Amino acid sequence: MMRLLAGLILALTLSAGAAAAPSGSGPVDTGHLTAELVAQSQGVVPGQTVWLAVRQKIQKGWHTYWRNPGDAGEPMKLGWTLPAGWRAGEIVWATPHRLPVGPLMDFGYEGEVLLPVPVTAPPTARPGDTIPVKLAASFLVCAETCVPEDALLTLDLPVVATTAPVDDKWGRAVTKALAEAPKSAGLQAVFERRPTGLALAVTGPALTAPEGRDAYFYPFASTVIEHAKPQTVERGPAGLTLTLQPGYDFTQGKPPSSLAGVLVTDGKAYEVAAAPGAPPASAAGLGPPPAKGDGAGFSLAPAAVFAFLGGLILNLMPCVFPVLAMKAAALAGHAREQTGVRRQGLAFGAGVMLTFLGLAGLLIALQAAGAAVGWGFQLQSPPVVAGLALLILGVALNLSGLFEVGTSLQGAGSGLATRQGLAGAFFTGALSVVVAAPCTAPFMGPALGWALTQSPAAAMVVFAALGLGFALPFVLVSHAPGLIARLPRPGPWMDAFKKALAFPMYAAAAWLAWVLTVQAGSSALARLLAAAVAVGLAAWLGGAAQRRHAAGGRALVLGGAAAAIAVLAAGAAVLAPYATAGSATAGQGPESAALAEQPYTPARLADLRARGAPVFVNYTAAWCVSCQVNDRVALSTPRVAEAFRREGVAYLKADWTLRDPVIAADLARFGRVGVPLYLVYPSGGGAPVVLPTILTEGTVLKALAAARAPGGAGSVQARSALVAGA
Repeated sequence: MMRLLAGLILALTLSAGAAAAPSGSGPVDTGHLTAELVAQSQGVVPGQTVWLAVRQKIQKGWHTYWRNPGDAGEPMKLGWTLPAGWRAGEIVWATPHRLPVGPLMDFGYEGEVLLPVPVTAPPTARPGDTIPVKLAASFLVCAETCVPEDALLTLDLPVVATTAPVDDKWGRAVTKALAEAPKSAGLQAVFERRPTGLALAVTGPALTAPEGRDAYFYPFASTVIEHAKPQTVERGPAGLTLTLQPGYDFTQGKPPSSLAGVLVTDGKAYEVAAAPGAPPASAAGLGPPPAKGDGAGFSLAPAAVFAFLGGLILNLMPCVFPVLAMKAAALAGHAREQTGVRRQGLAFGAGVMLTFLGLAGLLIALQAAGAAVGWGFQLQSPPVVAGLALLILGVALNLSGLFEVGTSLQGAGSGLATRQGLAGAFFTGALSVVVAAPCTAPFMGPALGWALTQSPAAAMVVFAALGLGFALPFVLVSHAPGLIARLPRPGPWMDAFKKALAFPMYAAAAWLAWVLTVQAGSSALARLLAAAVAVGLAAWLGGAAQRRHAAGGRALVLGGAAAAIAVLAAGAAVLAPYATAGSATAGQGPESAALAEQPYTPARLADLRARGAPVFVNYTAAWCVSCQVNDRVALSTPRVAEAFRREGVAYLKADWTLRDPVIAADLARFGRVGVPLYLVYPSGGGAPVVLPTILTEGTVLKALAAARAPGGAGSVQARSALVAGA
């Protein structure tokens, strides 16, 4: 009797255990897919929800459809049979795939997919009961032909008193399907009908990664866009803008008040619901950069070689002519002292290298702190421009003979090897780097753009190579006895030559004054001129004191004090107005006399591209000498102006005279760290062409013609023509 009682108890226990897990019809083969109803957990608590899922295992070469099937097809349909009080919610659709079929575009699934559905139990459900769930599912399964197929799926679902554990077989799969389903992620979206398309702009923290390229929008409604038409994407600093082809609702029906669907980008899917409105500038970008940008595929070695070559060429740029000419005059004055000349060359090289590395370290630190800066960043600050203008003015006054620093150029002898002579050479090297900032030589842009995306150590190596290339010619000349021996002997001509060299320095100071006017307005120019008078007074007083002292007088202290007071007054006059200056006047440089320019904004660029217009974008700055030379030589000519008008190319000017984080981000996207940068967007869409740093009229004319030509500037033929013309 006891054994029989124990057996009954064991049987009841096993029976209760079996009822604790869902069971049902199992997989049902419909012909071209296998369907099954599975559960996430082993039961449901009264008043709570359990996730069930329809599992589709689709035969290879066949597919089923998403909630919007696209141009053809039908989505899965479900018919639930549940006890009174039980209810099933909406299907959680997995992210679809594009399924092109001839000229049509369908959206759906291949392989295996789980589509979860929430099922909620009433509060009156009794723990211990097992609820029979029945589901009639119908599918349209297609390959070259379509076959409607049906399945009757069942599942016995236990009601439990406490939260049931995850189902051993299907729990993790259902949980994964729910986790990977599209979600809103707090994205904001607007849409706008345009003459050439439907712009859908989506912004949010999840879309700020600049490396993303691909994006696609799957609308919930089947009549809002043309599914088979391509979707172009443009990225901005805060999101992206898709250009879609409007469908029936926009062209013939009533335009919808909302545009909802799934956005897939960078391997992730988000639900978006867009309201009518103008896309923000932060969601419009430059479009994809060229397939092979100037710095694409760089590693440290080629970047360093490019930087070295750029440094060599930088010696030929107009920015550094005045300083290098001044240093050449110093060498000529001491041509017979080869040992001293070599030391001076090394001191000049040290000044160049340390200044380059110092600017690089500051630039890296500022970028790490979030500042949008690049090559020449110091000249985007009005106080720095004003201070540099006064410094160069002081150098010019020194060359004019108003006062002396260290030994005179006429004083041949041991002065070259003195501490003052070496310090002067070091200072000249540092000054040449500072005034070189407005110029970007060929090879420099791609190398520096790559460097600032790498580790600080790699960036410093590239900047060191740039400094080495810049300093090497002068250092080699100072160590070449044959060249030095050919220099003329010192004599009275040296004084005249030195004073003649003052005038390029005066020109440089005048140019910086113009830059300051562009940055901060005419009132800043008035303060700078007042400061320049004070600097002139300081130089005259200092020179008079030097001459009085040389004659045996005692005016040095008085003259030095007067000079110091004048310099401090000049500094206060210039720097005070800009202590709290912002960048509100950025982008207000003088307009071109020959071209009908428009101020650049990402929104304006996106609008022009949406209209199908070819666009030329000129990233420039008033302090960039290379930019100004290109503007005068290659852009502001009658032939180029006529070509702009004839080809219908819009001309956008992105002025980086003052700091602008949007322009800095654009430059970074194209692997550049400074201006100039010239982009030509073709009329038919596609990636822009990057023109050379040094422009010619012929290069610009070919680029404008290619932008309007069939295939646009982005075609292989057009790119080949531009390369040949460059």
